[in-house]
Amino acid sequence: MVRNLMNAGQSVSLRRLFDEVGQVDCVGIEERVAKYTTRSIKKASKLWGLRTAVSMVDLTTLEGKDTPGKVASLCAKALQPADDPAVPQVAAVCVYPAMVKHARRALGTDTAVRIASVATAFPSGQTPLRTRLAEVRAAVADGADEIDMVINRGAFLAGEFGRVQDEIAAVRTACGGATLKVILEVSELETYDNIRAASFLAMRVIRPGDFIKTSTGKTTLNATLGNNQVMLEAIRDFYLDTGTAISMKPAGGIRTAKQALQFLIAVKETLGDAWLTNERYRFGASSLLNDLLRQIEKERTGAYQAPYYFSEAAESY
Repeated sequence: MVRNLMNAGQSVSLRRLFDEVGQVDCVGIEERVAKYTTRSIKKASKLWGLRTAVSMVDLTTLEGKDTPGKVASLCAKALQPADDPAVPQVAAVCVYPAMVKHARRALGTDTAVRIASVATAFPSGQTPLRTRLAEVRAAVADGADEIDMVINRGAFLAGEFGRVQDEIAAVRTACGGATLKVILEVSELETYDNIRAASFLAMRVIRPGDFIKTSTGKTTLNATLGNNQVMLEAIRDFYLDTGTAISMKPAGGIRTAKQALQFLIAVKETLGDAWLTNERYRFGASSLLNDLLRQIEKERTGAYQAPYYFSEAAESY
């Protein structure tokens, strides 16, 4: 009986939120993203897209065996992804909080490459809020420019939307001047309607220039064109309602240049050219970078290099 009452309360809360933000036409979303995969980009436009995608990569290592040396190597690749001077630096390196100080030492302070740190008990978020906030403050103190937090998915699914927003707001305060990226963990939200609703909950309490992000990369389903589209449209609708520009980061599962270009097509057609910059769009990936570099080299020289021609990056997340 208690369970039934809880489910009823949860359903009422969700229905109220869906009434506020609108629900998703699932068939329409799938039809729209299917068209992105049929677009053909050639020559100069393709090269521009590949280089732009490089500039949007958050080069990532999130493993228990990470070492200061591995992080230093990652930072070197972030600063100079290729010998070709036309290839830009990546947007950021993304590491665990304990590795932030090593990334800062490797990058120095006179660089446009930012340091992002996952935090708030990534990937589960299952520690007391005071512990999560302490982790955020420590990462910022050690030199993190950006914090990637995970929302409390259990609270969301229980209909405790005020709690979800209060926790995001508390993390936003703990970040100080650092950029915040709010990870929804879309596979655990289960439906497009939930993804859209969670996007709005986050956007209402973060700042212009902060991000909403699809995934931790630690679950079976991560960034797809479908859930990316749902979040892009939420950003568009929120911007039209409020004038506040929120940024977007799909993460996990984007491994090829072809995929990256499809995601950029989605951005251009949904949000326009203003979002085709690493201040408003990022890729949470690392294995993606080598394929982007390989495709750039192919466009530049007409020949593919072997995959081992490029230094290995950390595993994608």
